[in-house]
Amino acid sequence: MAHGLTGAFARLDAAAGWVAHLRGWRRAGFGTLAGAIGALAFAPYDLWPALFFTFGALVWMLDGSYAVYPTWNGRIRSAAAGGFFYGFGFFLANFYWLAEAFLVEPERHGWLIPFILPGFASWMALYFVGATVFAVLLWSRGAGRVFALAAGFGLFEFIRGHLFTGQPWNLLGYALTPNLPMMQMAALFGVYGLTVLAALLFAAPAACFAPGGSSFQGRRSAGALALCLLLLLGAGVTWGAWRLDTTPVPMTDTKLRIVQASIDQAEKWKAGNADRIFRDYLQLSETEKDGVGLDQIDVLIWPETAIPVVLENEPEALTAIGEMLPEGGALLVGSIRMVYEEAPEGTYRKVYNGLLAVSEGGRIVDTYDKIHLVPFGEFLPFQNFMERLGIMQLTGIRGGFTTGEGPRRLNVPGIPTLMPLICYEVLFPDEVNARGRGAKWMLNVTNDAWFGRSVGPYQHFHQARVRAVEQGLPLVRAANTGISAVVDPMGRILGELGLERKGVVDAALPGNFGATFFTRFERPIEFILWLLTVMGCIGMRTFQLNNKLE
Repeated sequence: MAHGLTGAFARLDAAAGWVAHLRGWRRAGFGTLAGAIGALAFAPYDLWPALFFTFGALVWMLDGSYAVYPTWNGRIRSAAAGGFFYGFGFFLANFYWLAEAFLVEPERHGWLIPFILPGFASWMALYFVGATVFAVLLWSRGAGRVFALAAGFGLFEFIRGHLFTGQPWNLLGYALTPNLPMMQMAALFGVYGLTVLAALLFAAPAACFAPGGSSFQGRRSAGALALCLLLLLGAGVTWGAWRLDTTPVPMTDTKLRIVQASIDQAEKWKAGNADRIFRDYLQLSETEKDGVGLDQIDVLIWPETAIPVVLENEPEALTAIGEMLPEGGALLVGSIRMVYEEAPEGTYRKVYNGLLAVSEGGRIVDTYDKIHLVPFGEFLPFQNFMERLGIMQLTGIRGGFTTGEGPRRLNVPGIPTLMPLICYEVLFPDEVNARGRGAKWMLNVTNDAWFGRSVGPYQHFHQARVRAVEQGLPLVRAANTGISAVVDPMGRILGELGLERKGVVDAALPGNFGATFFTRFERPIEFILWLLTVMGCIGMRTFQLNNKLE
């Protein structure tokens, strides 16, 4: 038994040495493949154990960066290259579905795909470059490497979620939320805190092994850390299962109906289709499903930019909506808003991606305008200059969308106060938390029709569910072609319509838990977890130095 275990350890040390000594195109190819395989850890695959292998491979690549190059200049350049290729594969696999958006109008945007996908993956990979360079500067033997890598990724994944408007899609922490028991840990740590824990967990087993002849061998410290982290994960899953079994979720008397008309994005904005699309929404809204008619519904919900018109400027459409709504009922609908303002140089137009609250009689009682716009989708950096070059964002609106004022809540008479989130606004935990003060539920209207049947809509929905657990608030999601759903504060799906399905979702609005541990202590939790990784690096270095001196 001991001989067999020794042999297995020797083979893993040899594997670590093989990875560490890869150079040139072999190292680039291996790093890219490892990063791409790591994308399998996220929805809809949820093969989160894959990160033990791919994140572990990154540890061994950085071992090579540190051990092979005697100077800091060489180590930093090697670590940067390793982080870049790993990140390139990771983000290329995670964001391949962006190509679907460019194929909605292939004659206009299709030619950009060979440039956009590798260009975007390369840009995002720079965050992993920052993480690996930061880590290699703190690199040390055994468990010290684990703390170093977690410190680097904890810092730069946070930066990724905030710099240049932020792009927190598939943060590493989402790999620890593949099922409901594991997802409950988001109520304690949030996704940025889980990112630090994920980096520690997935790096620790590989750190038990090191290239032969290197100074990184520290099987006992790395093994002890790996065991502690696995026990912590087991405790978190056990607590999550207990929480799901023992925590009752109250239900409100508010009855919801989500309408999913499943309109093809390529057809939506074609001339002459607006009337047909509007009739589809009216007909679906008045559908009787399982004995429930519209007269029994309090809140009707249509998705982001549901109808290809500026609804505020369509009195006939508003009248038809008002006549359809039952007494005391309301419609929440995504719609473009256009506002014209006077200035000394003349009248200028502002275009907003908005959400309207329409009461019976067709009266608009409140509005919300999206404050976190999608770069290159809803606006361009240096908009006027880019337009002069003939380059337009995907939505094709000249001048781009205008950022709304916020954050804010939406107040509709007779309906619990809600937090509006349009499209990918639901991805930003700290912004959602800032808006959550006093809100009783979250409404996420989106148009994932841009991304077809790719993994994009599944990942978007999964990350939205994690927000519900973090906030302790129910989430109601209305999408043009799916996934539309009602989710309770534990992340459980109470009603759902999948991709490209036409119909309605009826459900009672779940109650809420108020503030969670995460929403009470968001920033301190994130900072303390990250600080512990830095202290772990310093502690391991000090311990190793003292042992050498002795």
